Amino acid sequence: MSITSARDLIDGNLHLRRPVEADVEARLKLGNHAEIHEMFGGDVANMRPITREQAEAWVANQMAEPLAWVIAIDGRMVGGIRLHSLSMLDYRATLAVGLLDPGMLGQGVGSRAIRLVLGFAFGPLGLHRVSLRVLDVNERAIAAYEKVGFRVEGRERESARLRDTWHDDLIMGVLAHEFAELNGDLGA
Repeated sequence: MSITSARDLIDGNLHLRRPVEADVEARLKLGNHAEIHEMFGGDVANMRPITREQAEAWVANQMAEPLAWVIAIDGRMVGGIRLHSLSMLDYRATLAVGLLDPGMLGQGVGSRAIRLVLGFAFGPLGLHRVSLRVLDVNERAIAAYEKVGFRVEGRERESARLRDTWHDDLIMGVLAHEFAELNGDLGA
């Protein structure tokens, strides 16, 4: 397969696009939010307002990934999503997604973005498998992953410490045929 970089993916008002330098300002405006920070495994006791340097680093990291997209709703950046650890030998990759706008949580934006990326992964990219890791307390994310076909395949016990409590990482995966059965056509 010769596709090695992201292309724009669109579903109504949801637009997944490559990151650009102007996204630094949008990332700054989104700031840091305790609930989101904690679901990423961060320590809210040490959370600070985002700096310009951190926003620039976030955008630079997204730009460096060939299969990374900014998640935009009605033209406004609300998060990021990417496929990484791509192996064309085994036709697999790992998914990472983060909504950074607390107003978008629970609105179906994550599920829609994931469905678009999986359609691309299993369609034009030709992958067989996509996996991810998620904290066991991140029930909203787990529900979004299951909605598009991911299944829990394993558990890394007590791998993250949040507010003095140990939590497990769930290992989840979805295969191309499972995604197609649930979501239809793979021609993203």
